Amino acid sequence: MTTRHTHPTLLANMQAEQVIELLKSTDAILSGHFQLSSGLHSDTYVQCALVLQYPDYAARLGAALAVQFAATEIDAVVSPALGGLIIGQETARGLSAGKGTPGGVPAMFVERDSTGALTLRRGFRVSPGQRILVVEDVWTTGGSTAEAMRIIEQHGGRVVGAGAIINRSIGPLHFPVLTKSLVQLQIASYAPPDCPQCAAGNVSVKPGSRFAKPA
Repeated sequence: MTTRHTHPTLLANMQAEQVIELLKSTDAILSGHFQLSSGLHSDTYVQCALVLQYPDYAARLGAALAVQFAATEIDAVVSPALGGLIIGQETARGLSAGKGTPGGVPAMFVERDSTGALTLRRGFRVSPGQRILVVEDVWTTGGSTAEAMRIIEQHGGRVVGAGAIINRSIGPLHFPVLTKSLVQLQIASYAPPDCPQCAAGNVSVKPGSRFAKPA
């Protein structure tokens, strides 16, 4: 069985152009009218799950993100579920290379409870002073990363970095740690009252959902 997805040889030090080419080749950049998890609206959505479904691509993106933090001492990676799970795992794998740590650098995740708040569950533990890298797939406002950072600090951990495949924020993100992304995409986002597509009467959808949501 063959696949139509082709791309040039990708190395751990992937350039932004290679990342964008890979996203396009896997149809991970979508056009339409979307309601983002932040509540903002946009005519473009990056569905990283479509590129991360391919283990080789996920491993290469994780290795590339790990290179961005090669000079930083990192004890564990924590990601917000669900979008950050795969890239967090693969970044931890990249950080583990050559360290000889039994089991490698651990990759944990925080997830939302019944109230919608992120929480550390499933027996995951952050040790006092443990140096943590927070990783997710896409930043729009950076809210999930900031919330994950607060959870880690509440458990006594020390966040030393924040990373993502894509930074699509309009303005700079102000995390108080080393902050790196593989690529920055200039994609406009709007509050619903200011959204041109809402004004035109077009219906927004939440990516990943079969149900349309009125604008």
